[in-house]
Amino acid sequence: MKLVETFAEFKAGKNIDRPTLMRVLEDVFRSLIRKKYGSDENFNVIVNTQKGDLEIWRIRKIVPDGEVTDDLKEIAISEALSIDEDYEVGLECYEQLELDDFGRRAIMAARQTLVSRVMELEKDDVYKRYSEREGEMVIGEVNQVLKKEFLIIDDATSNELILPKTETIRGDHFRKGDIVRSVIKKVELRNSVPVITLSRTDSNFLQRLMEQEVPEIEDGLIVIRKIVRIPGERAKVAVESFDDRIDPVGACVGMKGSRIHGIVRELRNENIDIVNFTNNQTLYIQRSLTPAKITTIELDDATKKANVYLKADQLSLAIGKGGANIKLASKLTGYEIDVYRDQEEGELDDVDLDEFTDEIEEWVIEAFKKIGCDTARSVLNLSVEELVRRTDLEEETVQEVIKILDEEFKD
Repeated sequence: MKLVETFAEFKAGKNIDRPTLMRVLEDVFRSLIRKKYGSDENFNVIVNTQKGDLEIWRIRKIVPDGEVTDDLKEIAISEALSIDEDYEVGLECYEQLELDDFGRRAIMAARQTLVSRVMELEKDDVYKRYSEREGEMVIGEVNQVLKKEFLIIDDATSNELILPKTETIRGDHFRKGDIVRSVIKKVELRNSVPVITLSRTDSNFLQRLMEQEVPEIEDGLIVIRKIVRIPGERAKVAVESFDDRIDPVGACVGMKGSRIHGIVRELRNENIDIVNFTNNQTLYIQRSLTPAKITTIELDDATKKANVYLKADQLSLAIGKGGANIKLASKLTGYEIDVYRDQEEGELDDVDLDEFTDEIEEWVIEAFKKIGCDTARSVLNLSVEELVRRTDLEEETVQEVIKILDEEFKD
């Protein structure tokens, strides 16, 4: 009965529904019958998936001795009586077959077929279940640490999932046995094998963390309109409340930051800005550039561009470290944002950098403009070290630009 034992081995812990399993098992046994008898037309296969029992019955019509014309459908009365002494001509003879009747080689082949079919069913089931869960949070234990990825065992299903190191946050250093939270980013079939890829850098990961920490989001009183991230560095989340009595930003942050702090720790101290969503684009852009304070904004809705003017001490806040703040604000609002320093009194003799295109290459001028330095004095007001750090230009190039601009004012 090795075939039935095999079924019992595979049934344990599998999420394959009973009718499907019965169908597969019956197919395997009928294939065994066809190989031996040439047809399975006059056979009943009964599988008890609860107990793992198997019954195979051969059914033939009883005819007088010497009148058998088809061995598959008919049986002589003398042979029928050897099975059950109550049989009579004209009745149907039910003969129970044993697996041993099929021979060792046939049984082993059927066993392999069963193993293969059940494994395929399991793969299909895993692919289907995880495909329906894309974007959901999973909690698992690190099983292996490989060169390019972590192998995670899903706590809920015991399936093996993959967390590529490219989908981890800077500062993530997991070891075998560590518990990891992430989201299901992608589910695909590779050579008929389901591969479930996880992520901690995806925006959905931050959304799921917020849903866990902020009951008002889970209850639908607050909705997350958009999330943009530079994983491990900074994120901006636009939220909106459907209840005028609820401050969505305050609810997400929590009393003294109690709700947001847990999320920040999970994301390796990622700086998270929560902003109120609004359809007023000017106000939305202003909020998206937090913590900088804006003086004026000029919008071009046709080209989706916004010129933002700020005081000198607000420029670095608007741009952020490595340009992260302005980059995320642009993604959040859908506008290409350029920041400019307000020209203050006593600076009327300032000169736009665009006036120096005959002496300074345009790509160098663009590098200064990206950090809010669009005039000669706005460049000269910053130190060489600051300019090198913020523009990523060579120090020699910065020194040459400063020399050119200094000469302009000496003249």
